[in-house]
Amino acid sequence: MFRYLFYREANIRVDVTEDVLAFGIVLHKFFTEEETAMNYTYIVQCADGTLYTGWTNCLVRRMKAHNEGKAGAKYTRSKRPVKLVYYEGFATKEEAMSREYRIKQLTREKKLELMKF
Repeated sequence: MFRYLFYREANIRVDVTEDVLAFGIVLHKFFTEEETAMNYTYIVQCADGTLYTGWTNCLVRRMKAHNEGKAGAKYTRSKRPVKLVYYEGFATKEEAMSREYRIKQLTREKKLELMKF
């Protein structure tokens, strides 16, 4: 099964496997170090199929936190493992937080549509 990731700043769509996503390799394989020093709004799919939206400045570290249950969101702690299914990159945390808020206002169906683009 393939997931589609979208990097907003460069307008790039990347197809990657779940295995690549699980280990966070996608950032190192497709993006430079400078590009990973950004802020992201992301959606993860929890083990029970629900979706969680958040923001971070390091996707690899945040996915690890969600899946280890340490600094991850309280919502995802009992719904592990989670899989990164979508993200967008932004220059500032304010932009990422604003986008997170807008995505959280969407219905599940609209979020799924967003991931298809």
